[in-house]
Amino acid sequence: MQTENRLFDDLARMANGALNTLSGLREEIENRVRERVERMLAEMDMVPREEFEAVRAMAQTARSEQEDLAAKVAELERRLGELQGAGPAAANLARTSQDAAPAGAKRARTSRAVPAGTEQPAMPRGRSPKAKPASE
Repeated sequence: MQTENRLFDDLARMANGALNTLSGLREEIENRVRERVERMLAEMDMVPREEFEAVRAMAQTARSEQEDLAAKVAELERRLGELQGAGPAAANLARTSQDAAPAGAKRARTSRAVPAGTEQPAMPRGRSPKAKPASE
């Protein structure tokens, strides 16, 4: 009976050693695959997820600010229209308020409105749509 227990003990030790070796091999394979995928993504000039999310948040903030400014401009245009429709006295008042702006102040430029939900096509980092490859 003693010899059977030794045999089972030896088999259990061998199986345990094989499992430890296989788990180490699995970790090594995972590391190699991860390195290879990261290298391929770097060669494709892909941006990391964190950088993409940061730029996306900036774009959302800029879009909301642009929408707020567009609403303010529309309100100011409406009020200006009301003042201009009220007669010459109101037009003089509007001109006076424009003259009261600081000397170095610039007028806000209006831009083309972009419909909500439309996205600009994603461009790989470091490239612009007008850039031509060096080989041409």
